[in-house]
Amino acid sequence: MSVLLALHDWPIEIWRERFAALLPDMDIVALGEPFDRRSVHYAVAWGHPPRSLSGLPNLAAILSPGAGVDHLFRDPDLPAVPVFRIIDTDLTTRMSEYVVLHCLLHLRGLLRDQANQRLHRWETDYLQPAAGDVRVGLLGFGVLGQDAARKLAAVGFDVAGWSYGGKEVEGFRVYAGAAQLPAFLARTDILVSLLPLTDETRGILNRKLLSGLARDGRLGRPALINAGRGGLQNEADILELLGDGTLGAASLDVFETEPLPVDSPLWDHPSVVITPHNAAVSNPDAIARRIADQIIAIEAGEVPEGLVDRSRGY
Repeated sequence: MSVLLALHDWPIEIWRERFAALLPDMDIVALGEPFDRRSVHYAVAWGHPPRSLSGLPNLAAILSPGAGVDHLFRDPDLPAVPVFRIIDTDLTTRMSEYVVLHCLLHLRGLLRDQANQRLHRWETDYLQPAAGDVRVGLLGFGVLGQDAARKLAAVGFDVAGWSYGGKEVEGFRVYAGAAQLPAFLARTDILVSLLPLTDETRGILNRKLLSGLARDGRLGRPALINAGRGGLQNEADILELLGDGTLGAASLDVFETEPLPVDSPLWDHPSVVITPHNAAVSNPDAIARRIADQIIAIEAGEVPEGLVDRSRGY
């Protein structure tokens, strides 16, 4: 029995070493090297070439080393086996750190202060709102969104969430579905997108949605934080909305094309903070342990945490 590493542009030997230690009774093989396709029961995949997981007659599951699985579903011939994603405390904590950092950045006007620093200008004649006066909306209220919400609330922000399906989360107002999306947007000064990328969410961060954000907030103009997926955002619309004042600022960790092209106007925009898709960098030890635990659970006849609903894409 073997585990196939189908990890595009990942350091295979680092991951092979970890899985070999965690799963000593299994062979660890990789795409691009000879292996017995009949022996593969599990595939750990990220950005694998389309159809490269076909022809594995004993494949029992495909496991993503990240919280997202849209990269898997780009394969038109993805085998019809259970797909699992990572739900890991380390990854969740890192994402919440990013969200809190950037909400505070926009709350405290750091972009303005940095611009003043470059101009050697000492400016103090502006009002500083308190966190409790600023409404943060989490677009996507699953594991990542709920953890970020709790930490934002601890800082003092007025936090609400939105998800496609209705859910109750103690301590938070949760808006649900298309019918409640306008009300959610209208009460949001800082929009944090943690949505998965699906056919329904592709391009959702566009002029129509972002124009619905609050116009009466203490920040003056709303801010956008996207730490979800680059395919969620329409970058041309975001630039136009920053230009016409509909948006005041944006923190973007993900992009339509990655790496972000060197000629993208986002690089030099004074109201944009760019990070290189590192909001929640995977820790190899933590991620390998979680995947190994999932495989061990499946071998024991259990259904581990992280099972993906293929009909919904997450």
